[in-house]
Amino acid sequence: MELLAVEAAGRGMPVRAAEEPGLADPAYWYGGPVAGALLAGRLGFALLEPADGWLAELPEEFTGRQVRAGTVSDAWALAQPTFVKPPRDKSFPADVYTDGSRLSFALDPATPVLLSDVVTFAAEYRLFLLDGCIAAASRYAVFGRLDPHPLGTDRADRATAVEIAEFADRLAAAAGHTLPSAVVVDVGQLLDPYRPGHRWAVVEANMAWFSHAYAADPARVLDVVLRAAGPREHMRPQDLEFERH
Repeated sequence: MELLAVEAAGRGMPVRAAEEPGLADPAYWYGGPVAGALLAGRLGFALLEPADGWLAELPEEFTGRQVRAGTVSDAWALAQPTFVKPPRDKSFPADVYTDGSRLSFALDPATPVLLSDVVTFAAEYRLFLLDGCIAAASRYAVFGRLDPHPLGTDRADRATAVEIAEFADRLAAAAGHTLPSAVVVDVGQLLDPYRPGHRWAVVEANMAWFSHAYAADPARVLDVVLRAAGPREHMRPQDLEFERH
């Protein structure tokens, strides 16, 4: 957040905290979904986000595993280890649950969830996409542990960056119209015990205005955030269906 604030200030944009008095439209937003939803109407910005079931509707060619959309009630009925996560918010920890009894029974049974096969990602990368193209990118985890690193800084990284770009191009061609024009897609190197090496797969899609930049270029990240959470009158027609309500 601080890196983006510095970049915005360098562009001559006033930067304010949500609780500060005197906020006025037109405004842009970078922060949590609860506060963002409360302020969107008053400050005139539109929050773009991917659909809850986007990942579950992707062909397995891009997910590398079976993913289905469901509810907490469905998760409670699980009898085998499954990766369970909320599609957008952080209402409960995303994790591998050995069975449904491990998930809190205090949750609303109608809460949307994504249910996924358990897989191993050797490395995970965050892509800030603008009009289907990578505007900024960063590694953020290695074998599930936080490990941010700039992408493309040495020969091995550059080769990885080329592979990621090729995968992102295929994804955009197959499913680009199902995402907002400004969005975050996380991808990873999926280890498959039945195939040598690794292959690329989508981890998840997220709201750009609520996504950590990690080691990505803050200037390019800000470009995506400004489109993803900017004045409603500037919203593009193709993004209308992705506005958070």
